[in-house]
Amino acid sequence: MTAAFTSLDSFRAALAAAGGADTAARDGAAARNGTLTKPPGALGRLEDLAIWVAGWQGNVRPVIAAPQIIVFAGNHGICAQGVSAFPPEVTAQMVGNFSAGGAAINQLARTFGATMSVVPLDLETPTQDFTTGPAMSEAEVVSALRAGWDAVAPDTDLLVVGEMGIGNTTVAAALGAALLGGDPADWVGRGSGVDDAGVVRKAQVVAAGLARHAEALADPLQVLRCLGGRELAGMTGAIARARVAGIPVVLDGFICTAAALVLDRAVPGALDHAVAGHVSAEGAHGRMLDALGKTPLLDLGLRLGEASGAAVAIGIVQAAVACHSGMATFEEAAVAGKSA
Repeated sequence: MTAAFTSLDSFRAALAAAGGADTAARDGAAARNGTLTKPPGALGRLEDLAIWVAGWQGNVRPVIAAPQIIVFAGNHGICAQGVSAFPPEVTAQMVGNFSAGGAAINQLARTFGATMSVVPLDLETPTQDFTTGPAMSEAEVVSALRAGWDAVAPDTDLLVVGEMGIGNTTVAAALGAALLGGDPADWVGRGSGVDDAGVVRKAQVVAAGLARHAEALADPLQVLRCLGGRELAGMTGAIARARVAGIPVVLDGFICTAAALVLDRAVPGALDHAVAGHVSAEGAHGRMLDALGKTPLLDLGLRLGEASGAAVAIGIVQAAVACHSGMATFEEAAVAGKSA
């Protein structure tokens, strides 16, 4: 389905019009869960996950047959201010590595049977330095949102999105500070490995961006336009498309969650179809998840990005669905149920 929006306002309207989970399927899955050959609640969060997937798939016995991973890539004008330990050229080089199958995410996609695609977004044209002007025009941010929306395959039954973009932890920190408040220094971290002076520089850049765009901070979509990046907007568009299509989503780390946070603040309930795959080692990620009310499935100290943490969590969702849909009920297995 090609994106049915041409502006930020029409994007917001498309998201607001999205339906919710299938309550009949969810209730049916919950009822089935109560009859499976196990003590009540013995599979813990796996039970909740399976019921959640059932509601979004509209299937009492859900399946994960076509998980999809999409990695979006973009470059940032703020890199000129020394906010990253790596030069911007690394973005395109890593896109080549993804395409050649040499990155961590390629191995994880293969391990969990997910299709994977890479979507580079105008790498030769970095966004504008957001301390001097808006990172993107409306046409540019809408183009990136549409690229994300259109990248979701129609047969996808579980979506994971990730990113590659030198400098984008600073962008994610700016989004977090703009949307949730607080001191910029509380939102920045070491990212790809900057030293103490680099962390201070990142906080100064975020503070300057917030001051420069103070009048836009009341509208989350304008925050994305003024402070964001193309790869973040691509993730935002893909997650929104999944919401409209009823596809469950596993969120990745700090940068992906910042992109998703835009949707949550723009339209209440816009992330009901998403779970947090993991909490990353980038300190402010946990604060974002707390603000979203999402408990991560994993805590492995990851800080790689490129959808790696969420990709590992695909296995958790697959396990939940396999147990729920494949286990026998007490009646089917001729096993005595719980006594009165």
